[in-house]
Amino acid sequence: MLTIEDFGRKLRAREITSEQVTEECLQRIGADNARLNAFILVMADVARRQAREADREIAGGRDRGPLHGVPISIKDLLDIRGLPTTAASRVREGHVADPDAPAITHLSQAGAVIVGKTNLHEFAFGTTGEDSAFGPARNPHDPSRSPGGSSGGSAASIVAGMALASIGTDTGGSIRIPAAACGTVGLKPSFGEVSVDGVVPMSHTLDHVGPLAQTVTDACLVYHALLGDFAAIPPAPMPVSGLRLAVPRTYFCDLLDDDVRSQFEAALDRLRSTGVRVDDIEIRHAADIVPVYFHISFVDTATYHAATLDAMPEKYTEPVRLRLEAGRYVMAEDYVRALAGREVLRREVDAALAQHDALVLPTMPIPAQTIGATTVQVGESQQPVRAMMLRLTQLFNLTGHPALAVPAGATKAGLPVSLQLVGCRMETDALLRVALTCENYIAGVPVPRSGIGG
Repeated sequence: MLTIEDFGRKLRAREITSEQVTEECLQRIGADNARLNAFILVMADVARRQAREADREIAGGRDRGPLHGVPISIKDLLDIRGLPTTAASRVREGHVADPDAPAITHLSQAGAVIVGKTNLHEFAFGTTGEDSAFGPARNPHDPSRSPGGSSGGSAASIVAGMALASIGTDTGGSIRIPAAACGTVGLKPSFGEVSVDGVVPMSHTLDHVGPLAQTVTDACLVYHALLGDFAAIPPAPMPVSGLRLAVPRTYFCDLLDDDVRSQFEAALDRLRSTGVRVDDIEIRHAADIVPVYFHISFVDTATYHAATLDAMPEKYTEPVRLRLEAGRYVMAEDYVRALAGREVLRREVDAALAQHDALVLPTMPIPAQTIGATTVQVGESQQPVRAMMLRLTQLFNLTGHPALAVPAGATKAGLPVSLQLVGCRMETDALLRVALTCENYIAGVPVPRSGIGG
């Protein structure tokens, strides 16, 4: 698969056309979507028309920027005018969007080609991608396994060559978890940077929109397009020597699959060998993350669904309906207490970053699990799959810090492992600079002797 960066270079050199690459993506969707169930809606005619228009504009001297002519998939939680936004649920049968979500408007203005809308965990309320009115999305590395959730179809579409990038949403890790499970890059920007208007909400206090892509550079290009900054180029990498990273060991490294731990520590060793300073730090109230997240997200989600939960409960998948009903039993004092707890956690993450360029930790403590699995063996204990998948990502939705999942090798069984970088609030570009510097070292890719940014 071409990266967006390579695509742009070849497109402008007249070595390829958008129409050719878009057709290749559509052919792969046609060949593999029945097996992977990555797409709910394929927009073949629209995509071909947009690709031809992009080629005409490029030939005529109009260049909209790095995403011009790039085939992209969209999680079916974002409104595209004239099309249904299903949120993978029968609850929204008959819905037709009008107007486009601002994120879609910006992609259109950037000249992107939209190939279709991807499958997800119903209403984004889950981590595995298996509870969907359209059936479970599947992992391209092993279709018996989950691609992660809720943006599982988005990640699967990239790995399967059905799109060069995708747009997902992230409320507790729903961009980063699929990125980790499928082996892509996934960026959750700082809270509030990318508009969530025209996006079916899960939790209005925690929702983010962001890109999944093949590389950090590609993620950066899509992120800036989502902001409406169509001509942006990736920021320069930082000098690798002297980079300061912090590992929150307690809680975040307590429960890790053996292969995940091994790949994580190997990535840290590679970074140290290049002169990166890696310190251990502590988030003192990390043990409170789960109850704080639960009491905020479940109440927000249950509130949004109150009317349809009363009117048509049978149209939800049962696991999602049960979680929505659980949100109705959270007491007001617990919700208010959770909001206060979020502020404590936000200050602690801020403090951890005050002397460091980024936090570094695994993205997901386990590799992709078999669809339908409810528990997983981690060390000496059996753990709930859903809780383990969320364990290392949900904090940064609470605090609003930008967080990026980067591929970091594979397990002995060949399943992807991912490392997570976290930056200062409202400094997503600074985080991307760190990631551009570290990406190859994290993945174990040979780097020129001069080093990245060195």
